[in-house]
Amino acid sequence: MKDNLKQRTAMVEAQIARRGVLDPHVLDAMREVPRERFVDEAMLEFAYEDSPLPIAEGQTISQPYIVAVMIEAAEIRPGDRVLEIGCGSGYAAAVISRIADDVFTIDRHVALVDVAQARFDALGYDNIETRAGDGTVGWPDAAPFDAILVAAGGPEVPQRLREQLEIGGRLVIPVGDSDYGQRLVKITRRSASEFDEDDLGAVAFVPLIGEQGWKDELRSARSLPEAQKAAPTLIAEAAERLPDIDDPTFGEMFDRFGDAKVVLLGEASHGTSEFYRARAAITRRLIERHGFTIVAVEADWPDAATIDRQVRGQPPLKGTEPPFRRFPTWMWRNAEVKAFTDWLTTYNKGRDPDAQAGFYGLDLYNLSGSIEAVIGYLDKVDPAAADVARERYGCLTPWASDPAVYGRIASRSGFALCEDAVVRMLRELLDRKIEYTRQDGASFLDAAQNARLVKSAERYYRVMYHGAAESWNLRDTHMFDTLEQLLAAKGASAKAVVWAHNSHIGNAAYTDMGAARDEINIGQLVRERYGAQTALIGFGTDSGTVAAATNWEGPMEVKQVRASRADSYERVCHDSGIGRFLLDLREGRNDTTRAELLNPRRERFIGVIYRPETELQSHYSYASLPMQFDAYVWFDQTSAVTPLPTRQREGADETYPFGL
Repeated sequence: MKDNLKQRTAMVEAQIARRGVLDPHVLDAMREVPRERFVDEAMLEFAYEDSPLPIAEGQTISQPYIVAVMIEAAEIRPGDRVLEIGCGSGYAAAVISRIADDVFTIDRHVALVDVAQARFDALGYDNIETRAGDGTVGWPDAAPFDAILVAAGGPEVPQRLREQLEIGGRLVIPVGDSDYGQRLVKITRRSASEFDEDDLGAVAFVPLIGEQGWKDELRSARSLPEAQKAAPTLIAEAAERLPDIDDPTFGEMFDRFGDAKVVLLGEASHGTSEFYRARAAITRRLIERHGFTIVAVEADWPDAATIDRQVRGQPPLKGTEPPFRRFPTWMWRNAEVKAFTDWLTTYNKGRDPDAQAGFYGLDLYNLSGSIEAVIGYLDKVDPAAADVARERYGCLTPWASDPAVYGRIASRSGFALCEDAVVRMLRELLDRKIEYTRQDGASFLDAAQNARLVKSAERYYRVMYHGAAESWNLRDTHMFDTLEQLLAAKGASAKAVVWAHNSHIGNAAYTDMGAARDEINIGQLVRERYGAQTALIGFGTDSGTVAAATNWEGPMEVKQVRASRADSYERVCHDSGIGRFLLDLREGRNDTTRAELLNPRRERFIGVIYRPETELQSHYSYASLPMQFDAYVWFDQTSAVTPLPTRQREGADETYPFGL
């Protein structure tokens, strides 16, 4: 109960108030109504997510923000008599009932009305009347109404609903095709025959079916509105067709970003071959022609350090565990990554160490590997300090293989069990930098970064139990700090390529991550630090296959990627008819196209987990593509990465570290 209240309070503050809904009646009502009581049991974990959720009869419970926007626009006040069309789960009517005196809600699905009534009864909300019927004709015997809210999109505003408004009454309704775009409209009745109309912006609702709405059998015959045709047409005009990834000219298309300090290359999913291969081709070009020497990836530092030793022609460290053996192994242990690191090994051969390109991890999950690396380094340069490190890190040792357990225990205990020890270890290591670098300077950066990782990971696993935003922000801040350490270590002229998911490298300030959940990411932090010397490049696809799991720690599966939603950026890219392209979104390049795409749309994010059956709730979020990215790379059809075997074969030094 306390957790639900905490989530509800956070939802109101982050998803609603921070976005500009300020009506205290609305905010108080949404703080009061338990949204978890209005979602299906299978969707409970998403009850306070910033998205609509599926309910029975193919309908949805609306996104909390949209519920709040509509109620605020309807200017509902105590004493009002309100009609809601589209009862659905009953959530919106419940919120309205905490403000208005009398609420009437109607739905064409009898089963939904019955379930909603049972929920109202259980909660003691006795000022709501329900009815099953055609909502497009309203509730004439209960009219007139001070406000009418319609939770489904019709082809136009039903005249019968206009007529049931009190003089001065407000009607809020989505108008337009649910497949191709709707506008939220507010109608205010000024007299018996006069009505004002205001456009409140783009929305997406289920269709309003009924006498004065859509007819099921006719909906497929509607044509695509001109406004929706514009985006694919403009994309087709601005898109630069890309050659095959294996064509040497593919990388040349990205020379325009060669002057950047940091180029961040995204991916819409963690298991798509084309994304890995394209990033490799672009990175090769940036290394060969534009002086980039840092390849920093969304992988753990100690694992990537093993790869880095290989590509620099250095022997493996004794006792180092094989890299990328924890879930999800396929994310970095795949044929596409091996092909790139093989190329990097060849490129570096014979070059001065300062001119070699390195492979580095930005992430913080491999706690045990980092502890071992720090102790191993100190064993060589300062055995006494190594003994101290063993004692201090001993606090974390019982949980090193499953640090989430440490986080849970520390959270319940109410204090940081091991924080002081890991902070002191990092501070003392850095204090002795000059002394240690005299003995083994080449390895100091690795040891120091591993000590930073232990410090960040200890805090990460503590805060992950307090909220997703705090743990996400700590993780991405750690990745940014790691990148900064690399750039500083390589000198003033150093340039880096970053490989990470779109959710990490696209500027979070222009997505729901930042707007609704107060999350930051490495892309935003790099943009703020380096400004125009930053290039944020996202990748996307419509359909194909992807390597992913159904649950965390589950087996890898090759899954079919669903065709993109009609209201998404992916769909307008697909509808452009171009199978593979680069879209430059920077100001001054394709300004007409950029302006058309500025309005937020849904964007798909597939991680190591992919659940097609809940794709809308699990994998779509709103973003403004031209503000999120400087450029967008499109592959209409994509395929899953090719995973490599995970068992190291004895005597496989020639293929170290993959051990094929």
